[in-house]
Amino acid sequence: MQALLEVVFPVFIIVGYGYLAAWRKWVSETTIDGVMSFAQNFAVPLLLFSGISQINLGQNFHAPLLLSFYAGAFAGGAFAFLGARYIFKRSLTDCVAIGFIGLFSNSLLLGIPITERAYGTDALGWNFAIVSIHAPILYSVGIAFMEYAKAKGQGLSPAKLARQIARSVLRNPLVLGIAAGWIVNIGQIELPKFAWDAVGMMKSAAIPAALFGLGGVLVRYKPEGDMRVILWAITASLLVHPLITYGMGHFVFDLETGALRSATITAAMAPGVNAYLFANMYGSAKRVAATSVLLATALTVVTSWVWLAVLP
Repeated sequence: MQALLEVVFPVFIIVGYGYLAAWRKWVSETTIDGVMSFAQNFAVPLLLFSGISQINLGQNFHAPLLLSFYAGAFAGGAFAFLGARYIFKRSLTDCVAIGFIGLFSNSLLLGIPITERAYGTDALGWNFAIVSIHAPILYSVGIAFMEYAKAKGQGLSPAKLARQIARSVLRNPLVLGIAAGWIVNIGQIELPKFAWDAVGMMKSAAIPAALFGLGGVLVRYKPEGDMRVILWAITASLLVHPLITYGMGHFVFDLETGALRSATITAAMAPGVNAYLFANMYGSAKRVAATSVLLATALTVVTSWVWLAVLP
């Protein structure tokens, strides 16, 4: 109960505050969009830049950690995709969008703040290692499968597909922040103190702005229809992904405590707004994605508390 009150509730109170403000029309949709744009395009990329540029690559960029997390992610994605295809008989493009729900956990807006509140700022090195390749890998996989699904039977051009993937991924501000962090870290580039002070001021606004904006955005997603496939996708995200990650990390790789905590907590987070944005971008399974994000985010209040109790 203490973890629920001291770790989980503060995060979701901010999400709920954003939801309430948007629902009661205290702020406009345009304002919420502006908050999310600031967070996702400016503040969060600088948070990622700061974290990745300063992590200890030898300690935190640990193959068993990444294998544990991404084995869970791809298992969740496959579970959601196969169920949508062979149980619920959805179209191939819908199945890719539904698979993305099980694949893409909210590693930034929920995973980082919950890990930080539970285990402290020093624990975030493992999270940044996961996040540093999260968007580039999973967006690339999602886009590749979706482009293949769209082009199936029409003669797929590998060169065109590669250009589409590269263009979509490399324009993402989160990816740009991650790439800049890698360059500074690997190149051991020394930035002046005033630059780090400015980055510090921006990154301190990233999490609260992102959580508030997430709550505001969720108001737009109404629970509608398709509940069986929605529950299937939520199961992939909140159960399959973290269970596989925890099982791999604990029983196969015997990860040290910090790494196991970060991998499992990150895997246990609800699918982020990116799951809806991906579905919306391709016009596939938008209702399923929107409702899955809304319901899974609410359920994460409970499931994250359970995982905090299970983890050492």
